[in-house]
Amino acid sequence: MVRSQKKSWMSFVLLLALLTVFATGCRVRQTEEGELPDVDVSAEGGKVPEYDVDAADVDVTTEKREVTVPDIDVTMPGEEKADDKNEEDGNRPPQP
Repeated sequence: MVRSQKKSWMSFVLLLALLTVFATGCRVRQTEEGELPDVDVSAEGGKVPEYDVDAADVDVTTEKREVTVPDIDVTMPGEEKADDKNEEDGNRPPQP
């Protein structure tokens, strides 16, 4: 196992050396200064396009409504019924 680690390390070092040679092997020197061209731009203001949109007419209203919510009793396996427990305690919830 030591040999494979040593081989991996040597491969990494070799790869790093090759990358260094490629990165520094090409030398670029600037031989002349550059300059921006002379440009004379004159333009008039533009115009935004106009659109005729026929949107739907939507009326939003609110109203109060009473909704009847069902009473659901869930009894899990191994638990006593909720009504039996509440009747024993005398704390039965009010029924609609």
